[in-house]
Amino acid sequence: MKCMNLFLVLNLLSGAAAISIAQDATVAGAAATILLEDDFDREESDPAKEEVGNGWGTNSKSRAKGVKQVDLVGGAMHITMAAVADHGVSVHHEVAFKDANIRMRFKLGAGDDLGINIADMNEKSVHAGHICVVRIKPKTVELSDLKTGNMKLEHRQARQDKKVSPELTALLKGKQKKFSVNLALNEWHTLEVQIKSDVMSVTIDDKLVGEFQSAGIGHPTKSRLRLAVNKSAWVDDVKISS
Repeated sequence: MKCMNLFLVLNLLSGAAAISIAQDATVAGAAATILLEDDFDREESDPAKEEVGNGWGTNSKSRAKGVKQVDLVGGAMHITMAAVADHGVSVHHEVAFKDANIRMRFKLGAGDDLGINIADMNEKSVHAGHICVVRIKPKTVELSDLKTGNMKLEHRQARQDKKVSPELTALLKGKQKKFSVNLALNEWHTLEVQIKSDVMSVTIDDKLVGEFQSAGIGHPTKSRLRLAVNKSAWVDDVKISS
């Protein structure tokens, strides 16, 4: 009898532990805070005008002479750089975080690219607030620390003046990491960019592409998401949580 009672007690303890673990998992999941979520399932009031809505802005007025570069089509966002533009398209949204998980769906054609660019517009040691970026192309994914790399003001000036020393060349090379991929063209893919401390990782279609650790990625006050496009890209179901 004593053995049987002990067996029952152990079973009850085991069940309680399982419930506790499940509750802890639920609490951990609930702790995630959604900072931005958009499925783009809306229509523009005037198809001739650029109306992304939901807090999104673009650089079409300043860099493309006001030509429309962003369309909402079938519940997704289509970004195309205008022929008159003197800079790639930037579709941006204010969102504050230190560490975050950035998810979205995307679609690229031949020669297309999509940048997931993180900025802090109050950081004056870099050009235009650039902190870090993931640049996705059909065959490559590149992760870059812009804060201590290419966009640091003195580094950018040296590049513009064409006075990049061998030492600076080596330093800048170490501020980025490139991975090979083979993405099906004109098909939707899922993307996850995770930033935790000074490490940034990229997962596409539930497969880890790679990760990169660099000091600038750990910048504590990130405040803007930019979707940066130099030709064309489709984006949908953006979700950022921390």
